[in-house]
Amino acid sequence: MSWLREVFGVSKPVVGMVHLPALPGSPLYDAARGMEGILERARQDLHALQAGGVDAVMFCNENDRPYTLRADPATVAAMAAVVGQLRAEIRVPFGIDILWDPIAALAVAHATGAQFVREVFTGVYASDMGLWSPSAGEALRYRRAIGAEGVRVLFNINAEFAAPMGSRPLAEAARSVAFSSLPDGICVSGPMTSMPVRAEDLRAVKEVVGSLPVFINTGARHDNIVDLLPHADGVIVGSSLKVDGITWNPVDPERVRSFMAIVRRLRGE
Repeated sequence: MSWLREVFGVSKPVVGMVHLPALPGSPLYDAARGMEGILERARQDLHALQAGGVDAVMFCNENDRPYTLRADPATVAAMAAVVGQLRAEIRVPFGIDILWDPIAALAVAHATGAQFVREVFTGVYASDMGLWSPSAGEALRYRRAIGAEGVRVLFNINAEFAAPMGSRPLAEAARSVAFSSLPDGICVSGPMTSMPVRAEDLRAVKEVVGSLPVFINTGARHDNIVDLLPHADGVIVGSSLKVDGITWNPVDPERVRSFMAIVRRLRGE
């Protein structure tokens, strides 16, 4: 049995994003609303996604702009606190994404009982955050060290807000990562948040990684999911489910319901 069906209960699962407001210590943090404001916004979005029928959710510090490559201790603590306080209200499998720190994401996932993380684990990039060179070896050894082997790792192999320093085609990089870095899944992205991945990139990656699950990572919308999902094993979706399709807005329950109706038809449900 594919681990996707084991974890999510369906083929081609939809993972809806719970984008947290800026956390303490980041430039956009709203000190007047404080942690209670962050918690309430996360609760609102979580309930809207679950009511709309998504198969899973993923918590992310999306508004901690400008991003860093190592999470501050306050970020880790705040993420763990919010997810921990919502734990009893989460009715679907859930994941953690801390931009852009795989070690921090694994730590919070293990502490909160999350089933998966999504991060950039491999490659060298010229990015908006500077030179970016994550280490899958370091991250997976850390997962082993803390006893978090049950946390699945989704590798984003074409990092957002960045360009690879090397010249390998995407499919060639995917084949290499699948062989050498032990991912549980591969995520294929557009150039930044909310920008669509290309169908040809999904097809090329899927052809070379075989049974390894491939996820649409950015830009999935009502008007393109019919064309994209046949080439993937799942989809991670955030901005298009928000009010007016804007990343920083609350989740729109009607957008969630209508998106899931399209996906269910595609899955033959």
